[in-house]
Amino acid sequence: MRMGVLDVGSNTVRLVIAETDGAVPLPVHTAKRQLRLSAHVERGGRLPAEQVDRLVEAVRDTRAEGRRWGVSRPFAFATAIVRDAPNRDEILGRIAAEAGVPLHVLPGEVEAELTFLAARRWMGWRAGPLALLDIGGGSFEVAFGRSRLPDFAIALPLGANRLTREFFRGQDPPSPQRIKLLRRHVRHQLRDVAARIRWEAPRTAVVTSRTFQQLGRLCGAAPGRSGPFTTRTMTRSDLGRAVQQLAALPAAERALLPGISLARSGQSLAGAVVAHTTMKLMGIDEVTICPWALREGVLLRCIEDGSSEWWDAYGLDAEESAAPPATPLLLRPLRGAEPTSAQAPSSSVRRPG
Repeated sequence: MRMGVLDVGSNTVRLVIAETDGAVPLPVHTAKRQLRLSAHVERGGRLPAEQVDRLVEAVRDTRAEGRRWGVSRPFAFATAIVRDAPNRDEILGRIAAEAGVPLHVLPGEVEAELTFLAARRWMGWRAGPLALLDIGGGSFEVAFGRSRLPDFAIALPLGANRLTREFFRGQDPPSPQRIKLLRRHVRHQLRDVAARIRWEAPRTAVVTSRTFQQLGRLCGAAPGRSGPFTTRTMTRSDLGRAVQQLAALPAAERALLPGISLARSGQSLAGAVVAHTTMKLMGIDEVTICPWALREGVLLRCIEDGSSEWWDAYGLDAEESAAPPATPLLLRPLRGAEPTSAQAPSSSVRRPG
């Protein structure tokens, strides 16, 4: 059986087709349309009409490609670039009407929970109490848990592109004062979350997302051609040096550094500041870079639950799509997911009181 995930992000529209007959989603095809929507966002987060046109066309094309691979209804979702846009309802309505795709907008906390599930499955139970960090274009997800689902999950408005627009607009490279203001802002936003993670004392800290992957490569991690099973780590000290390196260069020259793509070079410094400040506040000296993230979490959730019931619960109309159901289905026990020999029995999810 094949399933597909269609992910509308700040920079790309990406379709992943995977075989899901077993317990692991095995990718068989990936298609990507690089739109760089975040580079065209107006003040206040609105997507201009011409960018909505491009997005509709990209979603239509990837849906057609999915059909050629035997997937007629991909699990399609948009992240913060659409979720936080003032014209979100218009965007969702046009994509549904013109591309024939009901694009879901998942709450940030649910994105964090799904990404945690993917990281847990990749890292395995030997990772112990697990902290997850994921820097997107518009938001920053943090989660912690001891089982397959997190005890604690939150999304913060600390995405790399969002902060680049807010703090570095018109400055390339930004001044030391602007970087200092950004770091102070990140510290303020993270204060309570960081205290919670320090208190939980995770055994393993895992990072996902292209931002962390590119920063890891800049800090000396193996390139992508080494394959997903190569262990990749990044230390806080190496990341601190990377921040200084990125801060000294304009975006065009950052793109010449190992791992930093031209599409993300403009936001790479803000992402690095968020990552380094977070590791420092949380007392994390080293992180492991995980190749699985939100897309794999969506597929794993469907495989382990045995249905898409939980997903359908987020298929609300545009006016309601930003609000989660009263009891998020992700937090309910998974059906048909008995522990295997490689798994420990799971416990119920605990929420902070």
